[in-house]
Amino acid sequence: MASQSPIPVIVNGAGGKMGREVIKAVMQAEDMTLLGAVDRNPAYNGEDIGEIIGIGAVEVPVLDQLESMLAFAAQEKKPVAMVDFTHPDSVYDNVRSAIAYGISPVVGTTGLSETQLQELAEFADKASMGCLIIPNFSIGMVLLQQAAIQASKYFDHVEIIELHHNQKADAPSGTAIQTAQLLAEMGKTYNPPQVEETEKLAGARGSLADEGIRIHSIRLPGLIAHQEVIFGAAGQVYTLRHDTSDRACYMPGVLLAIRKVLQLKALVYGLEKIL
Repeated sequence: MASQSPIPVIVNGAGGKMGREVIKAVMQAEDMTLLGAVDRNPAYNGEDIGEIIGIGAVEVPVLDQLESMLAFAAQEKKPVAMVDFTHPDSVYDNVRSAIAYGISPVVGTTGLSETQLQELAEFADKASMGCLIIPNFSIGMVLLQQAAIQASKYFDHVEIIELHHNQKADAPSGTAIQTAQLLAEMGKTYNPPQVEETEKLAGARGSLADEGIRIHSIRLPGLIAHQEVIFGAAGQVYTLRHDTSDRACYMPGVLLAIRKVLQLKALVYGLEKIL
């Protein structure tokens, strides 16, 4: 049987830390081809994305207008995927535009509100377009979340700490919010109060998610992406932790999402849904 032609991929946010890794991964994937690279940094406009990220010329110039790239991609004879690692302020419009042009988005940018997620889900459903929104592409993080779900059956007290580099724009992280949501769906309320707490400094106890779960955010240079889920009970503490030392760890999940999104007809949230 003849091999299928490669999947055309657009990378939005191509000059960023995650975008650069995605470019490299797509270039190395035998079943994918880099159709376009988009980045709003004016210094990159018109430059070869391969030269920018240090892999040599790939004959794909960077565009600074996503709309132009989507219009070009819409002329392709086969389905196109767009990977978005940009900014919380622009991701909603990026995803909506991609769907409108018939391009399937794979979204790693976090910061979308519940209302925005619902609106995008409805828009994708009406268009019968696949869309994947993935707070974290790491297989290890999915395993941590599954372990936390199991632990929640036996512990009533839990808090989440997420640690990221100081260039991350949103807090708490999308991964921490998703982890709290998964625990909240277990049908119980956590952290029954033992005393009447007083915060001497606002925010000292972190942000309050559903069902009494606290999330604490740390931003420091030197970090990449890390998360702890800490359960406590009389006489014991159970800690789950995931550490990222290289953004390459996300690429198997990104490539899987690119392959899967073209098979979907609706929005799917979370890597665990496609494993």
